[in-house]
Amino acid sequence: MLNFSRWAVTAILLPLVIGILCAVPSFLPDTAVERLPSFMQTRVNLGLDLSGGSHLLLEASTQDVAKQRLVNMEEQVRTELRRGSPRIAIGDISSRDGKLSFMVRDPSQVDAAVERVRPLTQGAGLTGQRDFNVEVVNSSTIVITPTNAGIDNAVKSAMEVATEVIRKRIDEMGTREPTIQQQGGNRIVVQVPGLQNPKALKDLLGQTAKLEFKLVDTAANPSEVAQGRAPVGSEVLPYLDNPSGVPVIAVKRQVMVSGEDLTDATQGYDQNNQPIVNIRFNGSGGRKFGQVTSQNVNRPFAIILDGKVLSAPNINEPILGGSAQISGNFTVESANQLAIALRSGKLPVALTVVEERTVGPQLGADSIRAGLMASIIAVVAVAVFMFVSYGRFGMYANLAVAINVLVILGVMGMLGATLTLPGIAGFVLTIGTAVDANVLIYERIREERRRGRNVVQAIEFGYKEASRTIFEANVTHAIAGGIMLALGSGPVKGFAIVLLIGIATSVFTAVTFTRLLASRWLRAKRPTEIVI
Repeated sequence: MLNFSRWAVTAILLPLVIGILCAVPSFLPDTAVERLPSFMQTRVNLGLDLSGGSHLLLEASTQDVAKQRLVNMEEQVRTELRRGSPRIAIGDISSRDGKLSFMVRDPSQVDAAVERVRPLTQGAGLTGQRDFNVEVVNSSTIVITPTNAGIDNAVKSAMEVATEVIRKRIDEMGTREPTIQQQGGNRIVVQVPGLQNPKALKDLLGQTAKLEFKLVDTAANPSEVAQGRAPVGSEVLPYLDNPSGVPVIAVKRQVMVSGEDLTDATQGYDQNNQPIVNIRFNGSGGRKFGQVTSQNVNRPFAIILDGKVLSAPNINEPILGGSAQISGNFTVESANQLAIALRSGKLPVALTVVEERTVGPQLGADSIRAGLMASIIAVVAVAVFMFVSYGRFGMYANLAVAINVLVILGVMGMLGATLTLPGIAGFVLTIGTAVDANVLIYERIREERRRGRNVVQAIEFGYKEASRTIFEANVTHAIAGGIMLALGSGPVKGFAIVLLIGIATSVFTAVTFTRLLASRWLRAKRPTEIVI
């Protein structure tokens, strides 16, 4: 058991050397790290509590989700009854009191209308309920009412999509290791370490990024539009940069092309060197955009973002090729933010900021200083105790602890893990318990010597018999750490990550590495007695 072949020695030392090399960049300044090869630029990221940064708590409005579902259902009902065969004529659809109601003009078609509308409803998750109830009242009026289970399911789905869209937008900013997690049913916590400007983050995440292209209704009466009234089939939208001076404009309700067909968006400049956003459509969107612009040459169309008109240029010629530009009195920063928002997709629900905090780096500096001091004291105290108690073998254990500390940092750097304040606590705890395995081994060696075994046999049996206990003890620790990692969040997860990495590396260094050192010493000196 104490004999190590050449390949075994290599297999033990190689991962330790790699781990130590990966830990080195964490101690170097940024300029030095940038000169290293890309595979060597592995640094431990500092969490929000250590490096400072921005904290936002975003909240989605369940009323908005319910309202949007009604709008979508209204459109589906209109389409289904108009395009189906035979066509079913209905009166105006009302959406008062949070439900849709409409009258079927021919009472004999009520049942047929219900049969067509009912398939538009779906099951609400695993509740066994539908997301909408369809009823007939007064023999000719159909009422479609959203169920609570359907609304809850829609909010849950919207929050999952919103979380992913937020993650994409923050990743586009080049920020590393943001924390994005749901809180409760309709809130999302966003923490971005190192970002000291929460306004930029708030502006980016506050955009729904719902992009639409619609034709301007040139037949609308300007005086009625100014009063907020539009002809049937049109709507009045805000247009702050309207050349006419009226801050509204009438546009057709029908969407020509939407942001759903975008494949790319980048910030650029127009011929006057003003910031714009260049967009590119997919094949379907490009064909649709080219067809619509071909059919509406010399007519203005509106570029609408989140219900507000950015600009309303004239279509001078068909816009083919699947690309276009969005202008709208942008700054370079706002154009870049819009491009990021469009690339990451629209938010399924509007989010409002209900809490905003900037965490200063001073807290992090104090915490790092305190954690560093605690680590140094822990290492020195452990080293002195082990040397006094076990002599040469105590020094082996101390060397294993020092290497273990570097390997933990190296592994965290390779994994891109984030060190948080609880992570420092886990780090210090790992150092304190790293020599537990060596204490078990050395005490077993003492016991074997007292039983009369010679030096080689005592060391061999000591490692062999103690290893089983060490592995079993660390397996239970790893199970606890795994559960914390799976079910915990934020600080608990940071602690669990450091703990799990520390368990794996400390077992390897305390058992395997020190056994290698002991075997090398035995082969070189062949002692007849040991002080342990």
